[in-house]
Amino acid sequence: MISNAIELAVELLKKEDIIGFPTETVYGLAGNIYSEKAIETIYRTKQRPSFNPLIVHIKQIEDLNKVAIEIPESAKILAKLFWPGPLTLLLKKHASVPDRITAGKPTVAVRIPNHPVALSLLHQLDFPLAAPSANPFSSISPTSAEHVENYFGDKLPMVLDGGVCKAGIESTIVGFHDDEIIIYRLGAISKEEIEKIVGPVSLLNKNENAPEAPGMLSRHYAPKSTLFLTTNVVEQVKLFPNKKIGLLLFKQPEKEQDVACQIILSPSGNLQEATSKLYASLHELDSMQIDIILAERFPDNDLGRTINDRLERASKNK
Repeated sequence: MISNAIELAVELLKKEDIIGFPTETVYGLAGNIYSEKAIETIYRTKQRPSFNPLIVHIKQIEDLNKVAIEIPESAKILAKLFWPGPLTLLLKKHASVPDRITAGKPTVAVRIPNHPVALSLLHQLDFPLAAPSANPFSSISPTSAEHVENYFGDKLPMVLDGGVCKAGIESTIVGFHDDEIIIYRLGAISKEEIEKIVGPVSLLNKNENAPEAPGMLSRHYAPKSTLFLTTNVVEQVKLFPNKKIGLLLFKQPEKEQDVACQIILSPSGNLQEATSKLYASLHELDSMQIDIILAERFPDNDLGRTINDRLERASKNK
């Protein structure tokens, strides 16, 4: 059930139920971090591996000390600049945070979402929310309430409607190891933006067996249709005769191509616009029952690096 009734969402969460939850990045499956019932329901509903940790959402920066300890100065600087916003900090966890949230790891991923509905909801609760993306494990993340409803239907008592997600892609996850600053997941804030604030950072965003943070598995964010990432769309089309092909392109269409559909993510070449439309476009192509999605590789810098990361994890040509 899609609804904009925040009071119902509050009631359900206090009863240890889970709901679909809007943020500026993607929709999440939200539950009370201190409720074993809610957290187990999140993992079961998503079919999420137990070794994959969850992100904790808090309502204000003053609450950070309730879930994290020994917070580095660089983390405080990033939080002050980017919160509320699509930045998740990976910090040493407070003893009160259940190990199930962190998949048994000593660190907790935490952020403040920049969405008026999400913040209004959090301010009416006396507990933080765990909210991984509201999709079955490894599927395309949802950027609208309808996407969540299509995935789960009656399995969720409610999807709180917050409109279409503005950023349209997950938060950037930044962690700290001694004097090193590490990006564990590329996201809506680019590596370049982070480095402007704190200097050079390392990129450690893949771990199959014991991921330090969400989004590190190699197969992720994938449509039902088979997706290939390519630098030469025209030549790639020739490899799939008699197939229903959809193209996912950056700035301009490919002329005289015999394909079912071409989606242009940003005619003006704006990487932020392209990022915001990525998942919605993949959902659209899936709804057309395309056999093959051919996705154009983006410039490998700024948010183009984030887009390529998602398309690489969704693709068959690894």
